[in-house]
Amino acid sequence: MLMIAMTSTISSVSEMEKIENCILDISQKDGHDALEHLYFLTKDTIYGYALSLLKNAHDAEDVLHDCFISIYQSAYGYVASGKPMAWIFTITRNLCLTKLRARSRFSDIPEEDWDKYLQSNDHVSIQNKIVLEHCMRDLADDEREILLLHALSGLKHREIAELTKRPLSTILSKYHRALKKMRAALKKEDR
Repeated sequence: MLMIAMTSTISSVSEMEKIENCILDISQKDGHDALEHLYFLTKDTIYGYALSLLKNAHDAEDVLHDCFISIYQSAYGYVASGKPMAWIFTITRNLCLTKLRARSRFSDIPEEDWDKYLQSNDHVSIQNKIVLEHCMRDLADDEREILLLHALSGLKHREIAELTKRPLSTILSKYHRALKKMRAALKKEDR
C-alpha cells in the first residue's frame, strides 16, 4: 500500500530517456520546445520535491521556475548518464537551500499547500492522495526528502546519499524510519 501511494510520475525507463533527450536537445539546439516538453514531464515531481524542502507553496513555485531557467542555462554542461532526474534534483535542492538560507527559517507545510500539490497530481488516486497527505505530515524534513527522492524519481539510496552529501547508512536508516512511521500512521488510521 505504501509503495502504491508513492507511485511516481517519472518511473519508467522510457520516461527517463525522454527527460534525458530533452536536456540534450536543450543543449544542442534552440531548446525552447525541448524545455517546454521537459517542463510538462517533470514539473509535478520538481514542485513536490521543492515543496517538501521549503514547506511554502510560493517559494516552491519560485524554485520550480528558477530550476527550469538553470536547466536551460546549464544544459550544455549536462553529461548523459541515464539519471537525468538526479541532475535536476541537484539543481532543485541547491536552489531550495539558497532560498532557505535567504529566509533562514523553517516552517510547517500549510495544509492548503499539500492539498494543492496532491490535487494537481493526476497520477495519484484520490485514496492514495489522502494517505500520502496524512503520512507525509508525520515525517521529519530529512525523512520526507529521502522518501520523495526515492519514490518520485526512483533514485537509489546510494545516489540520494551522493546528492544530499550524507552517509549511505544515514540515508538507509532515515528511509526505513520514515517507512515505519508511515506504516504506523496507516495502522492508526485503520483502527
